[in-house]
Amino acid sequence: MNHLPQAWGRPRDDVYGAYDSSHLQTSGPNQHTQSPVVTGTSVVAVKFKDGVVIAADNLASYGSLARFTDVKRLRRFNSQVVVGFGGDVSDMQYLDRLLNSLDIRENYSSASDSPLHAKNLHTYLSKVMYKRRSDFNPLWNHLLVAGLDGEQKPFLASADLLGTTFASSTLATGFGAHLAQPILRRTVPDEDSVQKVTKEQAVELVKECMKVLFYRDARSMDKYSIAVVTKEGVDLKEDEKLEKQSWAFAEGIRGYGTQIN
Repeated sequence: MNHLPQAWGRPRDDVYGAYDSSHLQTSGPNQHTQSPVVTGTSVVAVKFKDGVVIAADNLASYGSLARFTDVKRLRRFNSQVVVGFGGDVSDMQYLDRLLNSLDIRENYSSASDSPLHAKNLHTYLSKVMYKRRSDFNPLWNHLLVAGLDGEQKPFLASADLLGTTFASSTLATGFGAHLAQPILRRTVPDEDSVQKVTKEQAVELVKECMKVLFYRDARSMDKYSIAVVTKEGVDLKEDEKLEKQSWAFAEGIRGYGTQIN
C-alpha cells in the first residue's frame, strides 16, 4: 500500500503502474492577484495629546454585496501598536499571520525588553509592501499603523500596496480619505493642534466620521471596531455600534422616494 497522502484514493503503483498525470497542467505560468475580490473599506485614525484613536467598520464586501458582516480589520500588535487594514481581506489575513509570527519571534528573542514600537513596525510593513510590489505580486491593502514611537509619543502613518508611506496627525483610507479627512482636519489641522485634543474629543471625532461613512459609503456599515492607544496600553473594542443613526432625514431631501415637489 502506498502511504503517501498524495496517492490516497488511487490504484497501487506496484500493481497498476505509476499514476499518469500527463493530462494535468503542472507547468503553467505563475499567476498573481490582479484585483481584490473581498474587500474592506475605510480606516480612520487621529492623534490626540496622549495617543491615537483608530477605527474601521466590520464589513467585508464581495464586490457590491455586503457579504461578511463580522470581519475585524483592526489588529493589536503588543501593547503599543494597532494596525488597521483597508483593501483585500485575504491579503489582510496573510499580513496578520506575518505579524503574529513576528510577535512570537520578538517575545522569544533576547531583546524582548525593548519591544517593537509603532515606528519600527511601520517601517517593517512598508518594506514588506514594497518588496511584494517589486515582485509584481502586490498585497492589495492600505495600512494605517497607530501607536507610540520609541519616545512614547503618538505615531500615525500609512503604507499602501506600492510601499508608499505617509505620516500625518489625521489619516484615512478608501472613501474616508475624501469624506472623513475634512471632518478630522477641522479639529486637527496640523501637528501643533494635536496637543490641544483630548482623548474624549478624539473618540467623538472618529465616531462622527464613522457615522458619515455609514451614510455616504455604500460599502460601509454601522458596526465597527475602535481602538485607543496610550501609554497605558491598547483599549480595543470590536463590536461597537453607531448610536442615533436614522434614515429619517432622507425624507426631506428633494428627489428621495415619491416626492414630486
